Amino acid sequence: MKIGFNLLLWTGHVTEDNFSLFPKLKAIGYDGVEIPIFDTSDPAHFKKIGQALKDNGLQATAVTVCPDDAHNAISSDAANRAGAVDHLKAVIECANNADVQVLCGPYYQVLGQFSGLFPTEAELDYAAEVHRTIAPIAQDAGVKCAIEALNRFESHLLNTMEQAASYVKRVNHPNFGSMYDTFHANIEEKDPIGCIDTLNDTGKLFHMHISENDRGTPGRGHAPCREAIRKAKSIGYNGWLTIEAFGGSLPDLAAATRVWRDFFSSPEEVYTEGYQLIRSTLDEA
Repeated sequence: MKIGFNLLLWTGHVTEDNFSLFPKLKAIGYDGVEIPIFDTSDPAHFKKIGQALKDNGLQATAVTVCPDDAHNAISSDAANRAGAVDHLKAVIECANNADVQVLCGPYYQVLGQFSGLFPTEAELDYAAEVHRTIAPIAQDAGVKCAIEALNRFESHLLNTMEQAASYVKRVNHPNFGSMYDTFHANIEEKDPIGCIDTLNDTGKLFHMHISENDRGTPGRGHAPCREAIRKAKSIGYNGWLTIEAFGGSLPDLAAATRVWRDFFSSPEEVYTEGYQLIRSTLDEA
């Protein structure tokens, strides 16, 4: 397994100002970072990111979202769904430029935008149509698609591993899978660890996030982080264990993820203790 760190702790768009983080994370022991791909206006910029990562011996995964209703995969408006396809094609181009291995995230609906109803068959079919279009494009670019089920306070289409597994079957493409996140599972699942089997049994567990119950330092809360890592090892999972933590540095993201206070004393605390938690748990297992 590889250990990664999500750069959303610092920024929603990685620039040269953030490159100084790379040697620090490498020195701790990280194998790579997770790049937010929200701004796709300059795909060539992601080549610079990819090169800077290579220069520091780091690999990359990435995360993206549907930014607004004009790029919403579950919209009843065909033009908006076409916008979602265009957005994800641009994301994949950026990801390819940075040598990204896995593209994760809830790129099926606008974060925090709700219908007020249960997810409908129409919404699931709309999103699946979008993802069937982009999955082979991502495959050609060498990028695996790992769709993310979020908790009910952030999305309504996919909340559980059972829903995610069912949706992956609906899309039905070898390059399209899902992922597990300790934070969301801690809220939504009756069995936050056993639910991993639901997705793993489909062969489509493509990614994992280690995230504390308060979005802070892994190991300082009550999310089943160690248990999830042990489970990953026991089932032979061989992908990424990527730490995801949020602070107040990105007001829009903080609002969308309901972050209203600081959860840690410093970013160094998060990436140092987080790595130690994953490394020690893997070694013990």
